[in-house]
Amino acid sequence: MTSRAWAVGTLVVLLVVLAVFAAVSIPWHRPPAPRADQLAALGSLPADKVARARQFHAALRPGSYGAMAIGLVVALVLGLTPLGAWIVTQAGRPFGGNWIAQALLGGLAVVLVAEVSTLPFAAWRHVIVVRYGISTQSWGSWTVDLLKSWAVGAVIGGVALLGFYTITHFAPHWWWAFGAVGAAGLVVLLSFVLPVLVEPVFNRFTPMAAGPLRTELIALADRDGVPVRDVLVADASRRTRAVNAYVSGLGPTRRIVVYDTMLTEAAPDEVVSVVAHELGHAKDNDVLIGTVLGALGTAAAVIALFLLGSWSGLLRLANVDSIGSPQAIGLMLAVVTLAGLVAGPAQAYVSRRIEARADAHALALTGAPATFEAMQRRLGTVNLSDPDPPTWEYVISASHPSTVERMAAARAYARGER
Repeated sequence: MTSRAWAVGTLVVLLVVLAVFAAVSIPWHRPPAPRADQLAALGSLPADKVARARQFHAALRPGSYGAMAIGLVVALVLGLTPLGAWIVTQAGRPFGGNWIAQALLGGLAVVLVAEVSTLPFAAWRHVIVVRYGISTQSWGSWTVDLLKSWAVGAVIGGVALLGFYTITHFAPHWWWAFGAVGAAGLVVLLSFVLPVLVEPVFNRFTPMAAGPLRTELIALADRDGVPVRDVLVADASRRTRAVNAYVSGLGPTRRIVVYDTMLTEAAPDEVVSVVAHELGHAKDNDVLIGTVLGALGTAAAVIALFLLGSWSGLLRLANVDSIGSPQAIGLMLAVVTLAGLVAGPAQAYVSRRIEARADAHALALTGAPATFEAMQRRLGTVNLSDPDPPTWEYVISASHPSTVERMAAARAYARGER
């Protein structure tokens, strides 16, 4: 069998495994949240708060969708014209066209062009979130965070680029196999190390002071059978007024993290309710499931990219000889960007199902639906979430059930509906 035949067979097997794993691990059934209860919940929210939240999201939309459109256009120009290949070639020219220089410097240059093209929209968003009182960041602090984000991305991207093009250079016919394994391994590795190495770049974490809340959170985790290493407080207030909490890490790195804003905005029992939701993710191994899905999907994408490389018309547009050469980085960016937009609604749907299951877990663990509903009301109000967003936007991008859905789920739970 040829390398291409092996690649086709492996891709089919991976897609079957991915489909089976998704079918058995994703909670396709969600707890009831009757529309009548959603409308009642919406009516219970302060009208002025709802109006302000909707104004906030209306102000964000032009920038959000503008960035999406410009990002797609730039990616297509870089990938479906000779421009991307030219940038890579020029980046490697001072080093005699060395393939390592092209892969690292050229790859990072292409990605930087894409990032800079959407920078005005990111600045626009910052203006809006400051105007509506969500962000507490100055332009200086915002710029520092942006540069940190680019630096982290450059390190991770550089490792990925160097590894990928080392494989394509030394195994030009079988790079799809080694690349698929390496990409899947990188996804798994990042799931473990990002919470430990990357989160501290953006926030300072301090142990929660001893007291009733810390004791209750530790006891809640123990009762749920989810061991945690520590309970930490993140200094989120230096950049936002939004409230949140999460459980971060896997195995020995797992810890409960609470925003300091939540400690000042929410009552202790509401903090417990949010943490119970996050413990649900850990209890149901949602991070592990997401990691496996991501690893399988990334491996399949690498093989699909290899097979796509036989499309001579596509290679001619990009002015490259092989999709495995550094000059094809722009083409890869275009394919990945387009695939991400197409897959976005499906990913959002799966995420909403997983979040709804974590909500049900929180309700069962705490047995306090009234507190859960109060916390959802507070989260939506403080974070300026649209409590009942337009259907089209909800389907395209909502990663969580809406505020009124979550409040309705609490009301249904209180009536004994499961």
